[in-house]
Amino acid sequence: MSLEEYRAKRDFTKTPEPRGEMKPSLGERFVVQEHHASNLHWDLRLEREGVLKSWAVPKGPPEERGVRRLAVQTEDHPVAYLGFEGAIPEGEYGGGAIHIWDRGEYDTEKWREDEIIVSLRGERLEGRYCMIRFKRQPRNWLLFRCVSE
Repeated sequence: MSLEEYRAKRDFTKTPEPRGEMKPSLGERFVVQEHHASNLHWDLRLEREGVLKSWAVPKGPPEERGVRRLAVQTEDHPVAYLGFEGAIPEGEYGGGAIHIWDRGEYDTEKWREDEIIVSLRGERLEGRYCMIRFKRQPRNWLLFRCVSE
């Protein structure tokens, strides 16, 4: 729930990423960023409790039902990351280009330690999404479109 891990991984004299601070949430906003790091992936970020809860999705968020994707939880990011696009210098943590792939708002149906259900209203993603945490690998989650809407 803090940004200590986020800040510890970055040298803000070298990266254009926002240093950020925890601030009261203005709502339930989300962003998906296409991240051309050492391995292409998409970062899903959900605004909650003054930060962006974050997951790296190697194959991108599923747009249709029946597709299940791995989502690896990463450190919380500052809310200022909702609008971040740019290039993180090579050699820095997460080095590579970041582009906003989708953004919008969401409604929380359920948010527990091992299960999250949200309804996304984005420019590309629309509908109920479920995330279930793996028991044996707690950073790993299964991300998919919920069957019932």
